[in-house]
Amino acid sequence: MDAEAISDIFQTFGPVQIRRMFGGQGIYREGVMFALADEGELFLKVDDDSVGHFRQLGSRPFSFQTKDGRMTITSFWLMPESALDDPDEAAELARMALRAALRAKASKGAKTKKSAPLRKARKSTAETA
Repeated sequence: MDAEAISDIFQTFGPVQIRRMFGGQGIYREGVMFALADEGELFLKVDDDSVGHFRQLGSRPFSFQTKDGRMTITSFWLMPESALDDPDEAAELARMALRAALRAKASKGAKTKKSAPLRKARKSTAETA
């Protein structure tokens, strides 16, 4: 899937930034990756708030095999075929995915801020020992 096709799918959603990553492409809005394209398929970010909706649509998660043979399942789920041809449905799902991506980003930021003083305290203890 090329950048023009991806932009067309998200035309109603608004402008997106597309960056190459591994064998696919990361799709960004507001500085966060909310979708990815791989081998001609488009996947959207989900979380606990949205995964049920994607299950109801018959979607499936993006997964890949690691070098050591383990299967990794991600938090990106396949965009339904119907949304590829319906800009309004694509926009609705993209908004849902963007909200999930923003929540994930906020959650990571909160975890980093909470753990920073702990790391500093451990370092201070180690220095005095």
